[in-house]
Amino acid sequence: MTDNKRKQYLIIGVGRFGSALAKTLYEMGHEVLAVDASAERVAAITPYVTNAIQVAPADEESMRSLGIRNFDAAVVAIGDDLQHSILMTVLCKEMGARYLVAKASDAMHAKVLLKLGVDRVVFPERDMGERIARSMVNPHVLDLINLPSGYQISYISCPDTWKERSLQQIDVRKRYGVSILAIYRDSEIQMDLRAETRLAAGNNLLVLGRREAVEKVEGLD
Repeated sequence: MTDNKRKQYLIIGVGRFGSALAKTLYEMGHEVLAVDASAERVAAITPYVTNAIQVAPADEESMRSLGIRNFDAAVVAIGDDLQHSILMTVLCKEMGARYLVAKASDAMHAKVLLKLGVDRVVFPERDMGERIARSMVNPHVLDLINLPSGYQISYISCPDTWKERSLQQIDVRKRYGVSILAIYRDSEIQMDLRAETRLAAGNNLLVLGRREAVEKVEGLD
């Protein structure tokens, strides 16, 4: 799921999270089918996706008619109705979803979803809250993404102590336990990094590492 080919996505539930996801995927050039029990929500999302239909939570026949196994990925974007979320997740699994993502409202909800066999559980509100909190506390943190197994990717401004120094001189892997994946200079992105690559004022960095290591880097002056 990492290439840029045109893909087909099924988004079940188009509240704030689901509609934003559906619109973004469609804007990226992919085909998106949005499904929701609310006629009002379906009408609101229709101009922004390939197709949108109204399906009641218990309408298994209509769900089967969608051809879920034909989509590259299905997303159950329902977090406020546990029963509806679980029902749709079970149906997607039974109908052969290739890759299934589900939104969870809390840890117990996530645990149930994982037991049902979803490929990925997301916490949009929690993750966004954490991202905003970290950026408010530390101005170096511009954005972050939590990964499995305690790893994290953080988008930070270059620490002052790293400016005008090469990656070899800084030795980030040995000294800090992180890797610099890319350097952002104005509108340019440099990913072909070498030992002699130098950092400068105004650079932003994409840093990968375990959470505790990344947080130490975020705290550098």
